Amino acid sequence: LSVICPDENANSLGRKLVVKLRDVIDRQMFEIIIQAAIGSKIIARERISPFRKNVLERSGKVVGGGDMTRKLKLLEKQKEGKKRMKQVGNVELNEQVFTAVMKLTS
Repeated sequence: LSVICPDENANSLGRKLVVKLRDVIDRQMFEIIIQAAIGSKIIARERISPFRKNVLERSGKVVGGGDMTRKLKLLEKQKEGKKRMKQVGNVELNEQVFTAVMKLTS
């Protein structure tokens, strides 16, 4: 997504766009970073936190009372899956996002 605007308005418009996108984009299972840049210089950055699924809970009960290694194994497995999902994951933007950006830029 790119916007053409005068140099005087670039910083403020970039910050407004990033904040607006953060409010409009839905949370995913992985972290989403939104950045506004002028050339190679980042002027604004926002983070959308991911959903956190409790992998230690199975059918309403917490896994294992004694052995900590089982819990750590499940958490490590979840961490690997989230890393893989972040590499492959695509963020789908609905038309509300584009209308919000168009309203902001016009």
